[in-house]
Amino acid sequence: MTTVELLTVIVIIGVLSAIAMPAFFLHRDRARDAQAKASARAAQTAAMEVGTENDGRFDGPKGVTVLRLVSVDPSLAGEDLSVPLATAETFTVRIRSDTGNTFDVKRNSDGTTNLTCASADDAGCPSDGSWD
Repeated sequence: MTTVELLTVIVIIGVLSAIAMPAFFLHRDRARDAQAKASARAAQTAAMEVGTENDGRFDGPKGVTVLRLVSVDPSLAGEDLSVPLATAETFTVRIRSDTGNTFDVKRNSDGTTNLTCASADDAGCPSDGSWD
């Protein structure tokens, strides 16, 4: 094999790598965000259980906190979980993905939920900033 042939092979491998690597990283980030979304849903379920055990209230000493959520669902222990809001009738739980995206589940006082993410049109966060 001559030097020109060797250089040609190296250039072809470099071009193929340049095409494949961004796609690989995008899929990896989407998978990380999918895990964060699943954890946010698990935190929502745990928060609902905490509210049920707290006479239908999400606030107070027995209300929705990170420690209470983890005690209900131990799989949340390794997540970057926070509870930015907990009132008598509402709560918001937040999971931060390894990509840096945050995924919120907000329970409204009328019982509906809003699913939002902070980094619209990035990895697993759709362009409108809401997810399902």
